[in-house]
Amino acid sequence: MKRISGLLLAGLFLFTTGQTAFSQNLKFGHINTDELIRSMPDYDTAMAKLQKLQKELVNYLEVMQVELNNKIEQYNKESKGLSDLVRQAKEQEIAEMNRKVQDFQLQAQNQLQEEQTNLTKPIFDKVDKAIKDVGKEGGFLYIFDVSNRGVLYFDEVKSVNVLPLVKAKLGLK
Repeated sequence: MKRISGLLLAGLFLFTTGQTAFSQNLKFGHINTDELIRSMPDYDTAMAKLQKLQKELVNYLEVMQVELNNKIEQYNKESKGLSDLVRQAKEQEIAEMNRKVQDFQLQAQNQLQEEQTNLTKPIFDKVDKAIKDVGKEGGFLYIFDVSNRGVLYFDEVKSVNVLPLVKAKLGLK
């Protein structure tokens, strides 16, 4: 019986010391990817291109809207003196113009989303690769992204902020 108790005690001792040693080797890190991405020159360049495209599309949409409003205003002034056939033709013209404005608006939104994806994907891929490289090189078990509010608490003493390491990997200051 003493032998079994001794073996159990020895096993428990090995298990707890093994667990303690194992848990001490775990390395966790955290990063604010929003902060990292906003600090990248590539991001500023991408946002400038996106804003330029957005301004171009908005300007054209405004021109279309002014044209539509002028047609509507002209129709409202002349509609009482027009024959039914001409009135119907003008109403169809206005409806068609309105449809074109709405179609352009939808296409512009789609183009902006597509362009945003095309411009930011390489940036996100670069950041993702740098974080993974730092994780492997630093021996981290996990690196948590604290920018998306998924991590509500982390111990800043026990978790390493890898932002400076990733910035160095990307050549940023």
